[in-house]
Amino acid sequence: MPEYDSRPVAVVTGAQSGVGAAVTETLRARGYRVAACDISPDITETTDGYRLDVTDHDAVNSTVGDIEKQLGPIAALANVAGILRLGSLLDTTPQDWSRQFDVNTTGVFAMTRAVASHMREREHGAIVTVTSNAAGIPRHGMGAYAASKAAASHVTRCFGLELAAANIRCNVVAPGSTDTPMLHSLAEDDRDKAIHDAIAGSPDTYKLKIPLRKVATPDDVAKTVAFLLSDDAGHLTMQEVYVDGGASLK
Repeated sequence: MPEYDSRPVAVVTGAQSGVGAAVTETLRARGYRVAACDISPDITETTDGYRLDVTDHDAVNSTVGDIEKQLGPIAALANVAGILRLGSLLDTTPQDWSRQFDVNTTGVFAMTRAVASHMREREHGAIVTVTSNAAGIPRHGMGAYAASKAAASHVTRCFGLELAAANIRCNVVAPGSTDTPMLHSLAEDDRDKAIHDAIAGSPDTYKLKIPLRKVATPDDVAKTVAFLLSDDAGHLTMQEVYVDGGASLK
C-alpha cells in the first residue's frame, strides 16, 4: 500500500473562482488536502490542481482515479462547478439548454458516481452539491438554469438514498444571490448594482427582497458546505440547506 499524506482528501469542482475557490480554501484551512478541479487551464498552477471538464465522463473517471492514486482515498466531494445562461424559456436555444444541463446536472452525476464508487468500497464518505435557491423557486429569465439546478439537487438526494447503507452522506447547499462573478454578470459586471438589485428584489419578475438585506459571501456558502462534509453533520443526509438570507422564505 502506498503511503499518503495523513490529511483527509477532498475533491472540489469549479475550484478556480467564486464559491468553488472559497470551498477549496475553507476545506484546506480545516485540514483537508484538496484536489482542486476546474475546466480553466490555470488550475494546474495551483496546489493539487487538476484540469477537468465535468461533462466528460471518461475524463472524470480518469481524474478521480488519479486523485485516489496520487493524493489518497477521497473522503469528501463538493460539486460546485456550474454555469448560467440567461434568457426566457421561449428564447432559450437548444444549445444553451443542453450546456446548462451538461455542466450543472450531468457533471454532478458524473463526479458523484465516480467518487462514490471508491467511497462505497470503504463504506465512508460525504458529498455536497452546491445548487441554487432557484432550484426550488421559479425564476423569470433563468428557467433552464433553475431546472438544471433542481435536477442536480434531486439526483444528489437520490444518490444519498442509494448510498446510505454504505455510510455515505449526500446533501445539497442552495445559495441565493452571492457576491461572485456570476452575480456581477447579471448587471453587466457592475458589482455594486448587482448587489443592490439582488437585495431590493424585483416585483416585475416576482423576485422577493432578501430579508437579511445583504447578499451571501462565498465564505458563507463555503462554511455551510464544510459543515455538511464534516463529522459534525454525521447524521444528516438527503438534506437541502438554503443559504440565501431568507430570500426563498424557507
